[in-house]
Amino acid sequence: MALRPVHVNVKALDSSAVGRFWAQALGWSAHSPGATTYVGPAGGGVWPEPVGIGIDFVPVPEPKTATKNRTHLDLATTSAAHQAELVARLKALGATPADVGQGDVPWTVLADPEGNEFCVLEPREVYRDTGPIAAVVVDCEDPRAMAAFWGEALDWTLHRVTDEQAVLRSAEGVGPYLEFLRTPGVKTVPDRVHLDLLPCPNDDKEAEVARLRTLGATGLDLGQGDVPWTCLTDPEGHEFCVLAPHG
Repeated sequence: MALRPVHVNVKALDSSAVGRFWAQALGWSAHSPGATTYVGPAGGGVWPEPVGIGIDFVPVPEPKTATKNRTHLDLATTSAAHQAELVARLKALGATPADVGQGDVPWTVLADPEGNEFCVLEPREVYRDTGPIAAVVVDCEDPRAMAAFWGEALDWTLHRVTDEQAVLRSAEGVGPYLEFLRTPGVKTVPDRVHLDLLPCPNDDKEAEVARLRTLGATGLDLGQGDVPWTCLTDPEGHEFCVLAPHG
């Protein structure tokens, strides 16, 4: 029994506009099957992608606060020239420079048109085969505690655990990494960006939710009502959802 990340879920005032930005930014496609806008690799792949992670933009009435998101995307580049070209292209699409206290670093911090922070990384060998998203990065107080919870929760492989960082990746060794980075400060506002998880084929969602609770997850009532997914928080309060399998 285990779960796998299938979406980064992003709340947005204008989900179709922000979805278009990210589709162009990543070279992916945007689809709006209903109220949300889903962005995933071009080519009409079948959801859920076995090892990839898409982005689902969900319309909400509240704008992002000035507080930095606790979850963000790192984008991969292959050379210094590629990094410079990507930053310029993203700014032309509507991204703006962001200061999250990063100081003088080799990566570039930007914000999308609704203020969601993300990083364009300098070339790093570890991300050479991830695709356009190098990593989904989650701020946390205790990476070792996050490794203990998420390492048990997911069917992904735990690659590295230190006092500063916990790193997971699909057992197939492809797609983006999931990284928990020790960051000062605690949660002060509801998460604007969170992970959606899906049970593996033939696994039962309710059994998975019960298993997560034994690991330290807590139920979360966002006023969602009677929906087919279950909202939870991890031991540090990061919100996430467990989706119902299709069919």
